[in-house]
Amino acid sequence: MTNVAITGASGTVGREAIAAFSDRDETLTLFSHSETEGLETTPVDITERQAVFDALEGQDVVIHLAANPDPRAEWDTVSGPNVEGLYNVYAAAVENDLERIVFASSNHAVNMENTVSPIRPESTVANPEVVRPDDPPDPDTYYGVTKAFGEAMGAYYANRHGLDVVSLRIGWLLTRDELREECADRDGAGERYVRAMWLSPEDCRRVVEAAATHSLRRTPLIAHGISDNAERFLSLSETMLELGYRPQDDSQTVLEDEVNGRTGLETG
Repeated sequence: MTNVAITGASGTVGREAIAAFSDRDETLTLFSHSETEGLETTPVDITERQAVFDALEGQDVVIHLAANPDPRAEWDTVSGPNVEGLYNVYAAAVENDLERIVFASSNHAVNMENTVSPIRPESTVANPEVVRPDDPPDPDTYYGVTKAFGEAMGAYYANRHGLDVVSLRIGWLLTRDELREECADRDGAGERYVRAMWLSPEDCRRVVEAAATHSLRRTPLIAHGISDNAERFLSLSETMLELGYRPQDDSQTVLEDEVNGRTGLETG
């Protein structure tokens, strides 16, 4: 029986991660920053080193989602949870002989070249460059810098300590309704970003499960976690090959279905 810890379990990705294991045999232990109504989590502050060491005792895998997720955050608000907290998780993994860490990285670790401007991190130029997992980091914000740091930390711990490490560059997790609303409220550059980065709830479960359980041919591994979007520029080939990920959803299909449905209503 494999013991899987999830930090940041009360967040949007965390809840999909929990759902990913609903039909599996792993034993989940859930951690969040504070008690969460309707969810049995253990509060832990990831910036408190000893608390993290104690929390990961007896675990085999940790899916590390806890962080400040704001791409517009200033350094002082991301450096604690996203840098010190990350170190604590890696150090605790070695101390407790964990087998694998799945680190929630981000598209923002490699998105500077494709953004319209530094003050608009959630925007995409008209003809974005394809980004592959092994391309150099290109963070677009302080938040992106901390995610690039996390990937580098993962490489260190994989190579120095033999951990299985998957740095999963997560796109933008939205329901279908949220996807439609975001696209409707944005200009062209903003809409392009949403279409490219969408991660459906179902595909989120698929890619998180794969990152946590699939046998790795190499470590560390950087993988892109988005849906099979026609307008994506983050390459999915490596994620599909290395993790056996099979995304099922596409933002273009969702948005076209809405247009077709609306047209049908108007003409029917």
